[in-house]
Amino acid sequence: MANLADIDITTGEATTRPYRRGPDPDRDIAVLMSGGVDSSVAASLLCEAGWNVVGITLQLPVAAKADRDGLCAGNEAAEVARNLDIAHYCLDVRDVFERLVIEPFRRAYEQGRTPSPCVDCNTLFKFGAVWEAIKTQLGVSNLATGHYARVIREDDNDFLVQGDDRSRDQSYFLYGIPRHRLAYLHLPLEDLTKDEVRRVANESALPAAHREDSMELCFAAGSDYRAALGLPAEKGSILDIDGKVIGEHNGIANYTTGQRKGVGVAAGKPIYVISIDPVANTITVGSREQALKCHVDAQDTSILIPEQMTAGAELFGKIRSQGEPAACVLTEVGESTMTVRFVEEQFAPTAGQRLVLYDSHSRVVAGGVICSGCDCNH
Repeated sequence: MANLADIDITTGEATTRPYRRGPDPDRDIAVLMSGGVDSSVAASLLCEAGWNVVGITLQLPVAAKADRDGLCAGNEAAEVARNLDIAHYCLDVRDVFERLVIEPFRRAYEQGRTPSPCVDCNTLFKFGAVWEAIKTQLGVSNLATGHYARVIREDDNDFLVQGDDRSRDQSYFLYGIPRHRLAYLHLPLEDLTKDEVRRVANESALPAAHREDSMELCFAAGSDYRAALGLPAEKGSILDIDGKVIGEHNGIANYTTGQRKGVGVAAGKPIYVISIDPVANTITVGSREQALKCHVDAQDTSILIPEQMTAGAELFGKIRSQGEPAACVLTEVGESTMTVRFVEEQFAPTAGQRLVLYDSHSRVVAGGVICSGCDCNH
């Protein structure tokens, strides 16, 4: 966890007006605002519902560069905040973000893994260090974002659930939020589609109504992030499934398990990256069938519904953000590890990506970092 002194909200730039606590602290809420349509609509909906809202915009490395061109997300978010007449701060958190997100991202690629920086950003940064700073310095416990997911409260329990718009569902990226914080997490877009969000933005005359979505990494927008981060490009051998050298790669950071395009070997048939060995600096390639796995191991688990984490539990798992969860059985549960067996083979479980488990009610049960995958004969 970052030192809270590294995130100083009280000396941050109040771009509209300073935050003032409302008469009911339970109705005070901070909204993380990127300047985009999703977080802008989230803030607007909370204002309409009578919350005392303070907007928080996080100035990240690339956003800071863009600021010099007049494109800073903080400027766009501040415009929305003025439109809504809410307090708003733009915080320079570049150093904290570098330590919690970019450095682990760089290390993962150096170790032959394919990282999931959005999960680390949510778990360690936004819903970790930043949320703690908001709570400590502003006295605001409630936090909202523009994520597409739901928090459902049943019988004094709080559950993270897939969003109604499954094509936009982001629960996969949120599994690492501590269980005790779900009671204070608010996701106003939970039952909206993207088209409905844009309609609300237009009807509310929000400045972000027509802003395009960004699908790039926020800290490497419009650039080759491997080059931008100075990832190593040491050449090594490409092996076939039997260990025979059949080519040369240009650095393991340029490859990911399951990759087909740009592998660099002319085999006369489609070949895929099957595994990456950072110690030997080799890449093994093979057919698509050889990339199919049934068993997936994960470590550094975060558990949101502990009573369902028992060997033999029938759940649904995702090994990447896109697509629907697939049926699986939880076969092993350790202190911070888990293993599942998928009913149907999954293509290329990738070390460094995340395995997220759901129950039959679309609730997030647990998640962890994929460390290996084995075929169905394992």
